[in-house]
Amino acid sequence: MPLKDTFSMRPPRADQFAMSPLSKFLGSPSNVATKKTDNKRRLKLLRSYAPDWILTILLAVVFFALNSVHGFRRDFSVNDETIRFPYAVHERVPDLALYFIALVAPLVIQLAVNLVTVRSFWDYHNSALGLILGLAITGAITQFSKITVGRPRPDLLSRCIPKTGSQNSTYGLSTDAICTQTDQSIMLDGWRSFPSGHSSLSFAGLGFLSFYLAGKMHLFDNRGHTHKAWISLTPLAGATLVAISRTMDYRHHWHDVVAGSILGLVVSYFAYRQYFTSLASPMSHRPHSPRVPREENILPTSVQDAQRFRDSDDGEQVELIDGGVPRPDPVSLKDHWTEGESAASNEPVG
Repeated sequence: MPLKDTFSMRPPRADQFAMSPLSKFLGSPSNVATKKTDNKRRLKLLRSYAPDWILTILLAVVFFALNSVHGFRRDFSVNDETIRFPYAVHERVPDLALYFIALVAPLVIQLAVNLVTVRSFWDYHNSALGLILGLAITGAITQFSKITVGRPRPDLLSRCIPKTGSQNSTYGLSTDAICTQTDQSIMLDGWRSFPSGHSSLSFAGLGFLSFYLAGKMHLFDNRGHTHKAWISLTPLAGATLVAISRTMDYRHHWHDVVAGSILGLVVSYFAYRQYFTSLASPMSHRPHSPRVPREENILPTSVQDAQRFRDSDDGEQVELIDGGVPRPDPVSLKDHWTEGESAASNEPVG
């Protein structure tokens, strides 16, 4: 099926001309009282997720705090060829670029996809929270592993600059005592090879984005559209390039890169499933229902109320609709994304 057919749009309804995509995303009901009620409930929803945000922030603090901790330093051999590579002053993917690739870019892309598809405030909240949580968990685990494992980087001897004529002790290995390097930040980072932080964080951020796109595209709908797979897997290709660059800069052994990539991908899926349904679900484009139930569990009785119901509930109406009359399978992704809205507006009046 051509890409344009997959994204085919149904004839617009009259209420769609009255609201722009941005206003639908933010929610702008005409009734002032209803808008205040929706805002109060939205505030309660955000408060219900306060523990999630607090934990996420704490993990992020741990990630940055552990960066300055003096961890374990394994003994090494001055004759070990795996740690005799040159020290790259300029990295292909510096830390600032990594943060943009793993955090900023996914946040922007998820917002754009949200506006094009479901146009839901709650969907974007969950996607942002899941992304940041996954990065925070991955970063904390990565940093803790680095300082406890203490594996030498491939460029350790170039960092260390051993004393002239240095040799391993009899029946033993060398320690950092033979190093003449005066820059302690370079030395501190020399024993943090396992696992690769760039690999774990890039796969945590871009991996979450990949799962998010797969859910919105209904990748596993048993219809076999190849373009869906390509779009969904593109972020993982970017993460792979970041991981490979770490071996090109001689910052990590290949084992470190593989371990970091697996860690980031696993945690990203864990974070995704905390706030979104299974990728195999027919409702994979929607997040889990909010933790705060609606005060009035009733379906709308007009087209305007249907839009207001969808924007204020942001996902919970799925439970009500799923318990209703069976409907035919959607014929396009546009039908998937607007399924909740169309079903609600077709309910009998009265």
